[in-house]
Amino acid sequence: MNLESVLKYEAFEQAMQGYQTLQPKYDHILTVIDFTLPSTEKRMVVLDMKNEEILFHTIVSHGRNSGDKYARSFSNKHGSYQSSLGFYETENTYQGGNGYSLVLNGLEKGINDQAKARAVVIHGADYCSESFIKSTGRLGRSYGCPALPRHVTKPIINKIKNGTLLYIYADNPGYMASTKIVQPTDDQGLLAQHDMGVDSLGTLN
Repeated sequence: MNLESVLKYEAFEQAMQGYQTLQPKYDHILTVIDFTLPSTEKRMVVLDMKNEEILFHTIVSHGRNSGDKYARSFSNKHGSYQSSLGFYETENTYQGGNGYSLVLNGLEKGINDQAKARAVVIHGADYCSESFIKSTGRLGRSYGCPALPRHVTKPIINKIKNGTLLYIYADNPGYMASTKIVQPTDDQGLLAQHDMGVDSLGTLN
């Protein structure tokens, strides 16, 4: 897919672990957000796994209490106004206070399973734009939602809605200590193991 300049290998490898383990209902599409990057860079990638294509590559906002230009703190708690890491399944769309929005179901207990109750959804926002970056040096921040530029919100939501997998990555030790989905890999990595026919991934209950 020529992802070298688009997505960090570690983020892709971890996303693939979840993709293979969780087996989403609509497995044609995989979305990865890399919160190791600053908000001034394009850190959301939507991948067509069947055709091996990059469908979207865009900027995305993080929660206001997760950090300024970088997202460094994460929470599953109500009222934290922080982003949550890990794997999500996309659900239905609706028209809300932020316009066309997409419900996210956090799949990891204690890590992001309060996302729906916290109303952490994908939506468009005026503060997520190149013009906002030019005026402030960073994107504006949400209450914990991965907010998108308004002009790409509808096409992205329509592509990833109703049962695709989303992974939010941050190279975070706390997440790695808590997740039951992502496992540390050796120097060969998950993809090399897969090529050798070794399947060490179980099924998430």
